[in-house]
Amino acid sequence: MKDFFLNVTRYPRYLVAFGLGVATSVFEPLTARARNPVTAVALIGAAVSGLISLALVLHAMVNPAPLA
Repeated sequence: MKDFFLNVTRYPRYLVAFGLGVATSVFEPLTARARNPVTAVALIGAAVSGLISLALVLHAMVNPAPLA
């Protein structure tokens, strides 16, 4: 039973390590491209647009009544 709990405690560490690895591989190229001001504005616009879209989709999923 001790081995079972030891194995279960490894999953959160794996999840954190995996998440940090994905974030690093995504944000590293973006930071290199953000040095150009035009590209930086486009990246900021894409990020804001993505967050607004995510918020609207989640709002529609949680509250299925129309916004009227």
